[in-house]
Amino acid sequence: MISFALGVEDLADTRFAISPIHETVLSLRVLREPGLYALHLPWRRSVLGGLDALDTELLLALVGPDRGIPDFLTPRPASFAATFEDELAAVRRTPADVVRRDLLAVYVRGRLPDVLRDVTAAGDTAVAELRETICDLLHRYWEIAIRPTWPRLRLLLEADMTYRARQLAVGGARLLFADMHRNLRWDDGVLHIDKMIGRHRVAASGRGLLLVPSVFAHKPAPPVSPDEPPLLAYPCRGVATLWAPPPAPDAGALTSLLGAPRARLLGLLDEPLATVEVARRLAVTPSAVSQHLRVLHATGLVTRTRDGRHVLYRRSPLGDQLAGGPTGG
Repeated sequence: MISFALGVEDLADTRFAISPIHETVLSLRVLREPGLYALHLPWRRSVLGGLDALDTELLLALVGPDRGIPDFLTPRPASFAATFEDELAAVRRTPADVVRRDLLAVYVRGRLPDVLRDVTAAGDTAVAELRETICDLLHRYWEIAIRPTWPRLRLLLEADMTYRARQLAVGGARLLFADMHRNLRWDDGVLHIDKMIGRHRVAASGRGLLLVPSVFAHKPAPPVSPDEPPLLAYPCRGVATLWAPPPAPDAGALTSLLGAPRARLLGLLDEPLATVEVARRLAVTPSAVSQHLRVLHATGLVTRTRDGRHVLYRRSPLGDQLAGGPTGG
């Protein structure tokens, strides 16, 4: 069990942050043990093909036998929503002795994998080179596996923080932690976190508590080292809906939104067409078509390019989404 002793000042300094590097590193658990993360299997299937060029053996070795993560890979967020690049720069500044300590800490109950074996005897220069290799791999992994879906992930994380902030405002710390996870227990100013690798108590001593919601955390995850300030990554709400396919477009709703003429026009523009051709197909005047096209172009639903004397219109990616796909289905 790990415990955080929080005084009045620490509770007053309880804050939230979003951390892209936390999500990146914690998602490695899904790759390593998919059976424990059924909700993320659609995401896992979607990214596996893109990871062929990466040294996944080294990446997966960063997850310990008890699914612990070296603390230096998840630095304390310096702001509410730091960028991945800023957080990775903080990882690159980690001293070699801390990198060595943190890697050994997550393998305290097991043997180091071959790709990390030399860290116990290697000098600081070799450990620093390993740190740089890990950071380079994490950056490439972020670009392939996390960045394409980051806007969706961030929306879910922000929604969770809004809910938690309301819980704190309405019922204080007791209500804040009540439904966060079954492994958390708030008792007389102490937050107890059960089923942890470590067995220590951390006195916040005015340093506050930083809460980091996570899509990929399966249970509360404080730092492994007792020397780190109080921080808790915890599973955010709504993960079950994250990878669900979007609902099929409703043609009736599109008509209600745009009006019948513009909805028909948008559905037609799955290929580049000139105004006169659109008018011919819809059996209306070119002037009427031009008026609707101006509105659709101004709202970003269609694009236009010039081909000689003609201007060709076609649905934009946003228009494709509204119309149900590139074929207008």
